Amino acid sequence: MRSIVAIACFFVTATALAGDPFWREGMTAERHEITVYRSETCGCCKAWIEHLEEHNFSVNDMTVEDVNAYKLKLKVPPSGASCHTAVVDGVVVEGHVPAQDIKRLLSSEHNTRLLTVPAMPSGTPGMDMPGAPRQDFKVFAVSEDDEVSVFNSYTDY
Repeated sequence: MRSIVAIACFFVTATALAGDPFWREGMTAERHEITVYRSETCGCCKAWIEHLEEHNFSVNDMTVEDVNAYKLKLKVPPSGASCHTAVVDGVVVEGHVPAQDIKRLLSSEHNTRLLTVPAMPSGTPGMDMPGAPRQDFKVFAVSEDDEVSVFNSYTDY
């Protein structure tokens, strides 16, 4: 009986720590392989990776000494930078972009080379610790021609 209670407590605790339930909405079975470049000490990067895994991404987690070298190589503009950089199906993903937005882009015809959530807004996937405020934020798309547009906006979420 004790082991059943312990297991139940573990799952309740794990679910409570998994982040904001809002980010679990719209989950699909669609799978993509994504490579994430991050600092070894970044906790929010690890939380974003967990968010991706919840959405059926197969994550190649690359801890690197200098994430900025990857940002430069992958042409992430300084104004669009955040703490981690990823690549999925030829698209660069910078920062705390929701998995749902990544999948929506990949399932459409597009000429987007970069999806980004600049900085680290509180409430975004990976920045959604219990009690964290939900800041409004935008997901920006940058085309192959370096045209910037708003891919999605989050307000009152």
